[in-house]
Order: sequence, then structure tokens, then C-alpha cells
Amino acid sequence: MAKNYDVVIVGAGPAGIFASLELCDAGLDVLLLDKGREIDARVCPVQNRSGCCALCSPCHLVSGFGGAGAFSDGKLTLSTQVGGRLKELVGSEQAQALIDHVDSIYLKFGAPRKVYGIGGNVAKLEREAASAGLTLTPVKLRHLGTELCHETLKAMQDYLSAKLDIRLRTTINNIMVDDGALKAVETSDGERLGCRYLILAPGREGAEWLCNEAARLNLGLDSNPVDVGCRVEVSMTTMQKLTSTLYESKLEFYSRSFNDRVRTFCMCPGGEVIMESTGGSDPVITVNGIGYARPRTENTNFAILVSTTFTEPFHEPIAYGKYLARLANILSGGVLVQRLGDLMDGRRSTQARLQNNPIEPSLKSATPGDLSFALPYRYLKSLVEMLQAIDRLTPGVASPQTLLYGIEVKFYSSRLKLTPCLETELVNVFAAGDGAGVSRGLVQASASGIVAAREILKRSGKGSSQTT
Repeated sequence: MAKNYDVVIVGAGPAGIFASLELCDAGLDVLLLDKGREIDARVCPVQNRSGCCALCSPCHLVSGFGGAGAFSDGKLTLSTQVGGRLKELVGSEQAQALIDHVDSIYLKFGAPRKVYGIGGNVAKLEREAASAGLTLTPVKLRHLGTELCHETLKAMQDYLSAKLDIRLRTTINNIMVDDGALKAVETSDGERLGCRYLILAPGREGAEWLCNEAARLNLGLDSNPVDVGCRVEVSMTTMQKLTSTLYESKLEFYSRSFNDRVRTFCMCPGGEVIMESTGGSDPVITVNGIGYARPRTENTNFAILVSTTFTEPFHEPIAYGKYLARLANILSGGVLVQRLGDLMDGRRSTQARLQNNPIEPSLKSATPGDLSFALPYRYLKSLVEMLQAIDRLTPGVASPQTLLYGIEVKFYSSRLKLTPCLETELVNVFAAGDGAGVSRGLVQASASGIVAAREILKRSGKGSSQTT
């Protein structure tokens, strides 16, 4: 017999967790679902080894309690300017209030007090960036590191497990609607879980599934720009001018050749480059980065992403990103790595050149090769121009020894049409987080879960609970 709930939340990443925290003391029957594992059981079988990605299904690095953010370096970006479009949906004042509330909850569960991105040196860095043709957006930021991020999310999992139902290793296949009204969600085992309210927060890993369900249910979708690029690895001292003050540098640039928007993303001082399997039922191997509370390498890695907006009739940004990632997979068996000097000279990198390179690759399983076989010229040209601009701000970034790993793709490239309370065109069905195109980071994803939960509390006559 089908179990019925007041609220079902699909996805136990930041959006789903913070929706749960908002709802857990309101007297509602709540179920939090995720296809991945408990946070302590999320162990990559090949991380820190030289083997290629094992293509676990689902990937332990992107699925499970905590979402993909559990294995990021836990950067809490406390600004409405970056990390999503919450400001656009709820207004600047409300967005900042939500971010402040999210910050207070992370602090209660163990986040550190130290804040980066403040102080007199920030304005100086802004001026220097502008002189290099870059826009630096300084933001207040807390850094947990992968270790403390894990501990903080584990504390949240323990707190919630006593207050609501959590079902992990459970895949949702369909949203069940009858005559335009929400009825239930159906698992891959055919079990029907009835609900009055539904929050869809499947994260980037579930973005394609969400798009497919939206199309099946005739829900409106808008395409975000396609974000494709590579992961850059340099010596930690090269970036210290920026990272010591900002930790993460939000740099933006418009390429001279194509006027495409190019930006830095996910900067990891002292961190490691990793590979992950993403893309749902048809996975590809992509590259990412993690960082730690204490440096584990002598390198800093960060992504450079090129945002491209296509014209009609293009409407499959996720498919396009997967196609490019698959090219790199075909060439390398996983992830390609190339010295910038080799790319500029029009030759592939070799194992011998990497062994003699002053910067030691932190991703040992990356295959030396040529990124120009996987990334279109337009992307490569914009990436190189961005590196040269950053080099004017902090010399050494565009040295021949700099390592480029490819490719990095962000699968949040479609977004549902949502109301300010994040309700879809289906009544009582809400969408939140990165997978819905609402956010692009931990804090705004968390805040979006709260927005949806508060509307449910209002409709159910429960008011807004306070997380303790």
C-alpha cells in the first residue's frame, strides 16, 4: 500500500536539506529522498589513486546526503551577487535576508567564524583587476574545507534523521499527476509515495532528469547559457596574492575575439583536481576540484568557464555539454591534461613533459593529451585570453607550466519557469537548487530550499518554523 506524506523532497543536497530543516518541527509528515548514499558511505573507490573513474552508479562524489557540495571545499558565498538568481526571483532585500539566515544555520552546525573577502586590501585588488581587463566581484565567504563540510553535513543528517523520514539509495522515476493535480512520486521499484506538496531539488546530477520530467508534464523551460571550460592548476604561491584575502576570486572577463563571458569558478587553494561521473542514466566523466581546511598540495586549482548563449532552435544545453565531455572521455578514457605551453605550441602533452613539469599534477589518473581535440576553438581561444588577463593581475598564471584539465561542464543549464515562491506551473510542486537553474552554489541552493518550505508552511497553516 502506498505511503502518503504531506511533503516529499527529491534530492538531499543543500536545497533539500535546508527545506527539511525548515519543515522538520512543523508537525508535517516529511520524506527526504536521494538516490545516493548516507554521507559516511560516500567513498570514491579510485580517489587518490591512479586508476580511472569506475563509473559508479550513482557517483558517490555527486549523489547522496549533502549532494555534490559534500565533496566540494565548502565555500559559503554570502552574497546575492554571485551563486544564483535568487535576487531576481525574490528581490535583493529578501535574498540577502535568506542568505544571512542560511549562514546562521551553517554556523550552528559547525561552520567556522572566519570570513574572507573583507578588509582594505579588497578595493586595491579590484582596481588591479580592472587594470588587467577583469571584473573582480568581492564577496564575503566562509571556507569549511572538505573535512569540515563533511562534518557539518553529517551533523545535519543526524539532526534530521530523528525528525523526519530520510530514504537514501532511492531513485525517483516519475512525478505522478492526475487531471493537472499532484498525486505522488514513483520510485524505480514501482513504489508510489503520495504527497500534498513536492519539492524538486535533484541538483546538477539530476538536472537532466528534471528537464525530461518537465517536458513530459508540459512545464515551461528556459535555457541557461552553456557553461563549458577546463580546470586550471598552478602553484599555490602564484595565486596567494588573491587567495590570502579573498580565498575564492570571482573574476569575470569578456573575450576579445568573441565577446563571450568567461569567469573563474570554485577556487581551491592547496586542493586537488578530481574526476567525477555525472549526467544521470547516461553518465560522462568530468573534472572538478576539492580543497581542504589545511592545504594538501602545493597547488591551487580553479575552473575557467565560458558561458555561451545559443539561438533558436537550440534547446538542449545539457546534451551539448555531455557531447563535449564525451569527446574528452573518448580521447583519454576519462580526463585530459595538457600543459598550457603545449597547447600554445599546437602539440599534445606527453608523460615525459609532465614528469619534467615544475607543477606536479594532483590528478594522477589524467591522461596527457591535446584539449583542442575536445574543446571547440571558440572556447579554447576565450580560455587562453582569460588566462592571459589573469596573468596581468597575478603573474605566473599563464606560464607554459600551467596545467589544464578537461573538460569541466556545469549541468544546470536549463531552468523551470517559477513563481517568486519557486512554485512550478503545477500547483504545490516547487523546484529549488542548482538542478532547477535557481542557484549555482551552496548558499543560494540552501536558501532556495527555505523559500519553497516557507510557502508550504504558509499554505498548510503552520507558519514558518525556526531551525534550532
